[in-house]
Amino acid sequence: MSLADKDRIFTNVYGYQPWQLSAAQARGDWDNTKDLIARGRDAIIQEMKDSGLRGRGGAGFPTGMKWSFMPKQPPLDAAGNPRPSFLVINADESEPGSCKDREIIRHDPHKLIEGALVAGFAMGARAAYIYIRGEYIREAEVLFAAVQEAYDAGLLGKNAAGSGYDYDVFVHRGAGAYICGEETAMIESLEGKKGQPRLKPPFPAGAGLYGCPTTVNNVESIAVAPTILRRGAAWFSSFGNENNRGTKLFQISGHVNKPCVVEEEMSIPFRELIERHCGGIRGGWDNLLAVIPGGSSVPLVPAAQIMDCPMDFDGLKALGSGLGTAAVIVMDKSTDIVRAISRLSYFYKHESCGQCTPCREGTGWMWRVMERLRTGEAHVDEIDMLQQVTKQVEGHTICALGDAAAWPIQGLIRHFRPELERRIEERLGSLQQAAE
Repeated sequence: MSLADKDRIFTNVYGYQPWQLSAAQARGDWDNTKDLIARGRDAIIQEMKDSGLRGRGGAGFPTGMKWSFMPKQPPLDAAGNPRPSFLVINADESEPGSCKDREIIRHDPHKLIEGALVAGFAMGARAAYIYIRGEYIREAEVLFAAVQEAYDAGLLGKNAAGSGYDYDVFVHRGAGAYICGEETAMIESLEGKKGQPRLKPPFPAGAGLYGCPTTVNNVESIAVAPTILRRGAAWFSSFGNENNRGTKLFQISGHVNKPCVVEEEMSIPFRELIERHCGGIRGGWDNLLAVIPGGSSVPLVPAAQIMDCPMDFDGLKALGSGLGTAAVIVMDKSTDIVRAISRLSYFYKHESCGQCTPCREGTGWMWRVMERLRTGEAHVDEIDMLQQVTKQVEGHTICALGDAAAWPIQGLIRHFRPELERRIEERLGSLQQAAE
């Protein structure tokens, strides 16, 4: 079953209507936000838990549970004064293939801003910081203007939306570092320091931005909150399989006839998603080679395995991959699959912050071996050695960038080892012919 238009949360994702406040209110945003807040913190968090919403930024952690980690009573500073709490919204959308948050920000920014108020109130936050990717120049302009509109209309600031709650929203522009998408590196960057992940614990809910309790959430996770509260947890959880509830923005790129960003229900089968919204695979379904289903950091899945796979966290996990941000990169048989994964290896080498030795040294090492595999200059034994090195990097770093660099290579070796061996044998054969 395809998602009906009446059930779509992001009704202006293609920008057919203006993004401004008056148009957003006509679409149902900021509709009696005061009443949503009047339900109280515990009721809002419980509704989010009941909805089954899992974080839309990649990890898929239950959103309501994450909100509940914020302290009910604010901790005191050295002088005995209560510390403020903060909500940080991760708009540093830098994962290759991922482009959903930019559509929300440039076409439906008031959904995000209203969500920031409701979510911030539920956590007892004093303010929200929206950390937007540096390259999103026009999107940042829209966001600055939308926040100003909300202030001018009395929806933010003192007595926000007439709720009796004082709340501020600040927009902070990043400077183009992929690593700042990691929550603690983002907090470091917000504080004006070098964007490098922190050791955990302490977790941000205990000591985050400026040492205060902080929750970091993805744009989509926050933007859907007001609609869930208006329509009810039962409505949202009616979509998708168990433990994979709700609607989701899928970003489909690569070798499809019509690449797009589309809101669909979770657990829609891959084939149905592509047929319904992308007009099928370029050159037909027999031409499909592999798919990276959740942004560049998740392992690829060969065509035969993904055809009827439900597009959700558990369905893709069962195939040894993941939903991630639902950035679906489709590759047909014209793709040089080894070159594609080698290019991703270069990206992670380039974006490593250099703090952890396994990642700093391992990402460069993996890319260099991938390049030699691409040209066939490696030895067959090096395939197993490369696999072993990915395991030495994976799980041995402060943040998940090491894992993100290792997983695409692991997926390539798991599913396309014969292609790696063929290149090596071909080059050896050509060298022998030249010697004769």
